[in-house]
Amino acid sequence: MRLFLDAARTASAPVSLNRSEQIVFDYWQGNPDERRFWEDKVRSTAADCASDHAAAQQLDRDLWAYYQERSSVLPHFREAAPPAAPLSADSPSAARTSMRNLAELLLRLWAPPRPKPKKSR
Repeated sequence: MRLFLDAARTASAPVSLNRSEQIVFDYWQGNPDERRFWEDKVRSTAADCASDHAAAQQLDRDLWAYYQERSSVLPHFREAAPPAAPLSADSPSAARTSMRNLAELLLRLWAPPRPKPKKSR
């Protein structure tokens, strides 16, 4: 399994993705239409959110929903999907894998950088 992305190395420090994040990123490399959709979504989300932190939170949720949807139709995603957790009062939904590292990477790669705050003297 490849954990470090060459593209990330050129822009900043290496980024370690979990298995689910890596599957999504690799899938986009072979599906340019999907990749373009997500490039636009990342830029739009970054523009709509007040901070990169808020944008990463939103993208984390969106990427997880996308991963679940793809898992229902693509065997490669389904085989790597985390097992469903038993439903209980403490855990009302299936197991969830964080997509936060991928969200932050996509913001660095595809969203325009935010202006740095000016230093006050």
